[in-house]
This record gives sequence, structure tokens and C-alpha cells, in this order.
Amino acid sequence: MDKKYVVNIGRQLGSGGREIGEKLAARLGIDFYDKELINLASEESGLCREFFEKADEKASQGIIGGLFGMRFPFISDGAIPATNCLSNDALFKVQSDVIRKLASEKSCLFVGRCADYILRENPRCVNIFISASSEDRITRLCEMHSITKSAAEEMMNKADKRRSEYYNYYSFKTWGAAATYHLCIDSSVLGIEKTVDFLEEFVDLRLGK
Repeated sequence: MDKKYVVNIGRQLGSGGREIGEKLAARLGIDFYDKELINLASEESGLCREFFEKADEKASQGIIGGLFGMRFPFISDGAIPATNCLSNDALFKVQSDVIRKLASEKSCLFVGRCADYILRENPRCVNIFISASSEDRITRLCEMHSITKSAAEEMMNKADKRRSEYYNYYSFKTWGAAATYHLCIDSSVLGIEKTVDFLEEFVDLRLGK
């Protein structure tokens, strides 16, 4: 029996989702992937990482960086859609292939990037969404980035809009909606460490470990 499994975490900016994911992966003894996926997708495709950074968790906007219709013959036809244009959709496909490849090789935890949708056929997945109160999110963002409360609120609202548009566009589901995930949890209720404790237990129960 295949014992490999995947934990996918969606999160609101400032909810502590990345920190929770990192700590949970360490507890479970599995590999953690967030921004690391950008490097891997860049290596896999032979494209520079800046293309992936620009498209990271953004819905399709046509061709990136004004590269209208530019073709990249050094990419195999199988690597990106038939247009061979460097669109957000093409980069999403490259990153999706990387996520599938990693999940086929080992147990791992992915943060964001529609990993739960990309791996929807995998029976050993745990899909989690982490939110937090606006107050906690703003406080965390102020501390992390040394910014004012109004700047943190603006950053938070823009990130929520961008992430929801990206997720809804590629997954045909609703970002942050309870029906989309196995579990939605507010990290403000238990705090970071106890949320990790709770999720560790939940993963064990969900997978029957």
C-alpha cells in the first residue's frame, strides 16, 4: 500500500499559514514547499525564476512582461500549452507538473498555488485553509514588515483579492470556502503552536495513520 501523502495549505496573508505549514511539515517529518516551488519550476523548465515570481499566485493575465507572442524553442512542446507563449497559464502548468512530480515521489506539504486542486485525484491528501482575525493579521504584518496599520490593511486586502482570483480561476472552486477544504481553521483561536498541534492530530485522523 502506498504510504505517501500530501498536506495542502491555503492561507490568508498574515494568518501565520506559512509558519504553521513549516512547523507542521517538521513535526510530520515531510518536505515543505512554498516559494521553493518557484526555483524548482524554473529549473524544470529552463526559464528564469523572474517569470515565475511575476506570475506567482496571480490569475491569467495573458502574456507576462510584454513578451507578446514570443516563442521559446528551447522548451519542449510538452512542457507548456501549445501556444508556447509565456503566459501565466503556461507557467501554472509548469508549476503544476512540478507539484505532481514531487507528490508522486514522496510525502510533502505545499502552501498555496492551488496544490489541493492540482492533486485532487490523490486519495491521500489533506486540504486545509488557515484564516485569522483581521486584528491578528494586521498586527503580524506590521511586525513582519515594519509598516503602519493602514499599510498592513491595504497589503492584506490586496493579497486576499489576488489569491482568491488566482485560486478561483484555476480551480473552479471558492478560495477560503469551507466546502472547498477538509478543514478550515482560525489560527487566532489557538495561536500558532496549538494550531500546529491540532493539525498534526487532524492529519493523523484523516489519513488513518
